[in-house]
Amino acid sequence: MADYQQPIDKAKQLVVSIENLGDNLELGTNSNFTFITDRQNGILPAIAQVFPNAEHRYCIRHIHDNMRREWRQTEYRDYLWKCASATTISEFEHIMREFSFYEKEACEWLKKIPPQHWARSHFTAVSDVLLSNMCEVFNGKIEHGRDKPVIGCLEYIREYLMKRICNVMKEMKKAKGPLTPTATTLLETQITQASQYIARWNGGNKYEVTGNLQDQHVVDVKNNTCTCRRWELSGIPCKHVIATLNEMVKNSEDELDIYKWIHKVYFLETWQNSYSLRWANKGESHVAQKPKKKRRQSEGERLSKSQRGSQGATQEAGFTLGADGVKKLLRKHVSVTCGKCKNKRHNSTTCKGQGGRQART
Repeated sequence: MADYQQPIDKAKQLVVSIENLGDNLELGTNSNFTFITDRQNGILPAIAQVFPNAEHRYCIRHIHDNMRREWRQTEYRDYLWKCASATTISEFEHIMREFSFYEKEACEWLKKIPPQHWARSHFTAVSDVLLSNMCEVFNGKIEHGRDKPVIGCLEYIREYLMKRICNVMKEMKKAKGPLTPTATTLLETQITQASQYIARWNGGNKYEVTGNLQDQHVVDVKNNTCTCRRWELSGIPCKHVIATLNEMVKNSEDELDIYKWIHKVYFLETWQNSYSLRWANKGESHVAQKPKKKRRQSEGERLSKSQRGSQGATQEAGFTLGADGVKKLLRKHVSVTCGKCKNKRHNSTTCKGQGGRQART
């Protein structure tokens, strides 16, 4: 019974963990974020349950690690990466056929993994990422803090992130924009390759782009698509799109504004805003502080404290606050006048004729 119950409990734990992740990142159930995992059992149904609109991908490096257990040659790795990097379904199927001719058994093993989880040709989100390197780098950086107690480990992570954010901000100041340095490099590469392509207008919103080796594609400037699908996947205009944009402005007085065709995620301003939110929330800056040592007081304790404060204030003025909330005169420092001798500091009951002696004196 315990062995049967264990996978159910693990599945529930995965769902709870993903729900907590969504709460921390303020993700709604309709969020269409992309998750990249290492094919751990149970993650796929858990993500589908919590975020039904999200896209789930497998890290190619982990798929290759599983493949290496039986097929270690470099050719297997190359075929895997060619299949994963193909951006169109026809190109993907062509490379898979070549892989089948080379090693049918290995190709059949790879076919068992749904291509929508690892091949670019089947991706739908605006992201062409195939690896989980960002997480792996982070895990490597916090390796020395894992053996510490919980508080010490969190403090180690906080210090590392603080240093990293400062380094990134220094790189931001060096960047000349309007795009991030990486996006600028990718765009320049596509611009260089676009010079080898010729675009022809079809009379509507589409252009036919032809290059070397019969590399022919169709660009739709109205729907922002290209049949090579690189523009849709990366958000950066491919060489076919850039050739089309050059043709569009050739017979026009307008200058080419290529930046309006690039996804906003690649702009330097977006990069700066994403890191500024780590330090400020809703316009208020927050600095990491240690947790408070004093416990939180109840409403009754806070009320009693405020009453004592009010009582102290009234005492300074010569009054005290009674149980019924009515101010009463304090007897301390109040001069009493005797009704017999009319002298102060005693009353008629304790009067011993001080008035006569004082009068004679």
